[in-house]
Amino acid sequence: MPVKTQPNSRKNPEWRRFPLEFFHWRRFMEFATFMLATQRGYHQSSDSVIHDAIEQTILSEQAGFNTAWFAEHHFNNYCLVPSPLMMVAHCAGVTTTIRLGTAVCVLPLYQPQRLLAEIGFADVVASGRLELGVGSGYQQFEFERFGVNIDEAPAIFSEYLDILLKGLNQNVFSHNGHFMQLPPTAISVRTIQKPAPPIWIATASTRSMRRAYREGHNLFVTALHDGLEILGAVRGTIQKAAASEGKSPSDAKVSLLRCCYASDDGAEIDRYLDNARFQRRLSEALYQRRQQSQDGYMLQATPTQQDLSFETMLHNLPIGSINRVIDRLLQEIEVLKPDQIAIQTQLGDLDQNTMLRQIELWGEKIIPAVNKSLGHLEV
Repeated sequence: MPVKTQPNSRKNPEWRRFPLEFFHWRRFMEFATFMLATQRGYHQSSDSVIHDAIEQTILSEQAGFNTAWFAEHHFNNYCLVPSPLMMVAHCAGVTTTIRLGTAVCVLPLYQPQRLLAEIGFADVVASGRLELGVGSGYQQFEFERFGVNIDEAPAIFSEYLDILLKGLNQNVFSHNGHFMQLPPTAISVRTIQKPAPPIWIATASTRSMRRAYREGHNLFVTALHDGLEILGAVRGTIQKAAASEGKSPSDAKVSLLRCCYASDDGAEIDRYLDNARFQRRLSEALYQRRQQSQDGYMLQATPTQQDLSFETMLHNLPIGSINRVIDRLLQEIEVLKPDQIAIQTQLGDLDQNTMLRQIELWGEKIIPAVNKSLGHLEV
């Protein structure tokens, strides 16, 4: 049976209860689309999944989204984008204004000196629109096939980020570290953005957040499918990290990755929730190193005790009627105080035409309403 959508709450808008001082810090919210590019089964061809992501990016620009983010994973159906920088380079040719981001380049799986050249190339062909998201990775399945010890991933990430920063800021650089030694090296194609594109670190740890504040980077965070309590905990971690470096939380931009969907059609919402839970099952299996596959490629989405019911997901997430989504987003903005909301638009085998209509709906209704409320309440 389809889950009932949340009732219309516009007669008593949630934002009216917020203290006015909350809105001093934010004139408007940036919005982004996030393309995971999952293949749910063989009924989806790999080329159709990639072309759907490209089509969503083009429409995201037309709808007024600020950024399109592309994930990176390897060797199975969880994500079909092996290089988000390749997606950036391609989408740079079919868009003109939207910023294009990597969410994220898994640094331990790269040669950082080659990655530097590709970063420069992507920013050039995108005319300075690259947003560079980086992370340490978490899927042993990938690391084994690249011959990298996943237990060393945090240390490798830290050192490789050092190398990236050297290469982005110095015409000729060298490095003598534990994992990499480089003689004096020059990168031929350098970024248009000086000294570098905005750097985003995907993390939930205080240590990595402290580095972001110390070095002037941004943060990519998520509360998965959990609700306001977890968002509050994430905010607490951000505040602690900023204070440890003598910074204000607002000194780094924060992007929140979130499953969001607006519809009055319960069956349509159920399909989105089903695909979101499917994606989460795969992610948890890969994280916990218990992935299962009958043919070595297509992973099985096995139900677990951690599964949330559709009712719980509806309660936790900005999903439901347009007014419910707007009100819930304003609540979440109050708790986390992000600079950007990145909504997951490409999950599993959700019908492409349905998702394209959703992107248009956000551009026409939700984004303007959220920013109107934030702007209206700023004093």
